[in-house]
Amino acid sequence: MACLRGSCSRPRGKWGGWHGSMKPFPSGKPSCSRPGIPGEACHETRPSRFALVIPVYNHPNTVGKVLRDARALGLPVFVVNDGSTDRTGEGIREVEGITVLSHSVNRGKGAALLTGVTAAAASGADYAITLDADGQHDSAHALRLMEAVGPGERVMIVGCREGMDEPSIPWTSRFGRKFSNFWVRVTGGPWISDSQSGFRLYPIPEVLQWKARARRFAFEVEILVLATRKGVPVREVPVSVDYRPGGKRISHFRPFVDFWRNTGTFTRLFLTRPVHFLSRYLKPG
Repeated sequence: MACLRGSCSRPRGKWGGWHGSMKPFPSGKPSCSRPGIPGEACHETRPSRFALVIPVYNHPNTVGKVLRDARALGLPVFVVNDGSTDRTGEGIREVEGITVLSHSVNRGKGAALLTGVTAAAASGADYAITLDADGQHDSAHALRLMEAVGPGERVMIVGCREGMDEPSIPWTSRFGRKFSNFWVRVTGGPWISDSQSGFRLYPIPEVLQWKARARRFAFEVEILVLATRKGVPVREVPVSVDYRPGGKRISHFRPFVDFWRNTGTFTRLFLTRPVHFLSRYLKPG
């Protein structure tokens, strides 16, 4: 399935790169007063409205480049080392100008995201851009997600990965995405085409208030359903994805274990959907 056109929001700049001044502050004043390209950083004394949150677990070969590319955007970067047991920590320490948070043991992607989002909130950010540490995302496309947020708008943006139906994409990723898309819709979530994309823009105060229960990969699907239930729009913008044939990309998604974890989360959300409907639509007055 391709990215759904009806759910996609084209950023105000051109797709080929960064055009115009970015306005990440609630006051509307730009953080960068001149046009530039991804990687051209400029800084303000006030906290940025946006921050990058990158969960990491055992990605020693890619984490350094991912963090350097993210740092080049000129936004605060929060990396969460989720109990890595290899050389990942060494790669993180080689990158300067980032905030490093650590879990002593692996607690799951959802827990790592919440740790990073909480730290970003404490820094003054009210939107968190999340991306994976395996190198599949182009961090420059974070600008697309930011540009999709209108003035004063509270919204969740999902980076819809283009080309996910190509033969080079692992079958587990293709099947998992379709399975997840279907159950997100059935449980009352948004009608989107890439519910498993980790490249997202989250409204920080709302996400922390919703108190999602899942702490591993299922967090990313549960939070979509909670957003719709709470009336926060969820939209997609197209982003590229790098699944090189024969490459060394490491994925920690375990098809059997995580499939059943997701099934448990979807079952809980499905069973609570009638309760949500009654509480929302049958309120007195």
